[in-house]
Amino acid sequence: MSYKKGDEIHIEDDDAMAGSKTGHVRWILGISLFVAIALLSAIWIFGAWSQGNVEEEATQSAVMQDNQDAQEAGDSTDSIVLEAGEGVEGEASDAASAPETE
Repeated sequence: MSYKKGDEIHIEDDDAMAGSKTGHVRWILGISLFVAIALLSAIWIFGAWSQGNVEEEATQSAVMQDNQDAQEAGDSTDSIVLEAGEGVEGEASDAASAPETE
């Protein structure tokens, strides 16, 4: 019910509200949040569980173990080593390709 008091119009809460307060939205949001967390956790857990040796080689701990093994074997380089006769792509390897200066 609404009434006018001076220049102000007063409307009851039930008349002004278009929706209802049954709480269905809260239930839907809560259940959806639980389902999303469960689904993402399952993807993460089963993905980690099914990880094989190939994927394990790409992990940081495997790279660190490989570096440690190489240092123990005497190969302590951690950079690219070129064999004799190989050059870096785009690098001038002889004097003929170098620009002439006067």
